[in-house]
Amino acid sequence: MVGITSEPIEPRAIEAKVESPEHGAILTFSGVARNHHQGKSVDHLYYEAYEPMALAEMGKIEAEILERWPAARVAMVHRTGTVAIGEPSVVICVGAAHRVEAYEASRYAIEELKARVPVWKRETYADGTAWIANRS
Repeated sequence: MVGITSEPIEPRAIEAKVESPEHGAILTFSGVARNHHQGKSVDHLYYEAYEPMALAEMGKIEAEILERWPAARVAMVHRTGTVAIGEPSVVICVGAAHRVEAYEASRYAIEELKARVPVWKRETYADGTAWIANRS
C-alpha cells in the first residue's frame, strides 16, 4: 500500500494496514517536520510531488521489499502541501515475523524513497524560503 496525500497522516491508520497474526514485529517510521535546518529556524515545510511518477516509484520500492522480505508487509505514505512543525511528512510501516526483517525493510524503504521518489521540500524561515534536497 502506497500513497500520496495532502491531508495529515495518521501513523496508526497506516500501521493497521500491515498488521497480521503472523507478524511478531510492526515497525513504524514517521519522518516529522523539525523546527531547524543548518542553523536556521524553520516555520513550516511545503512538499510537492509528481504524483503519478511518485506512486509508481513507491510501488516499485514496495515490490522490491516484498521480493527481499517475502513475508513482510509494507505501507508508505508521503505528504504534500504545507506540513507544520511536528507533523509527519512521511510514514512507513513494516510488519514482519521478526524485528530484524522489519528494521531492514523499513530502512530500505526510507532510503530508496528519499533517493528515487520525485518529492520536493521547501522550508520556510522568518526571512524567506529554500528548496531542500530530499536526501537528509
